[in-house]
Amino acid sequence: MATTHPVKIKNMKFAPASVTVASGDAVEWTNEDGMNHTATANDGSFDSGQLAQNDRFSQVFQGPARTVAYHCANHPGMKGNVVVS
Repeated sequence: MATTHPVKIKNMKFAPASVTVASGDAVEWTNEDGMNHTATANDGSFDSGQLAQNDRFSQVFQGPARTVAYHCANHPGMKGNVVVS
């Protein structure tokens, strides 16, 4: 059964910064900051668009095994990884 893995966007960081998922699992980002953020894949495979405070975005990840790096388009210093196992 697929699992949803939570990632908080808080204090200008993704927490956890790296999450490992199985093929078919989802990651759900929740923006807990008072400013807009995005979860944008470096390879263009997903983009949350602008997430205001308390907005959520979910993305399902399918195999093959790989690491998908992502960042906030508004704050490029904010970075994270999804490791698909």
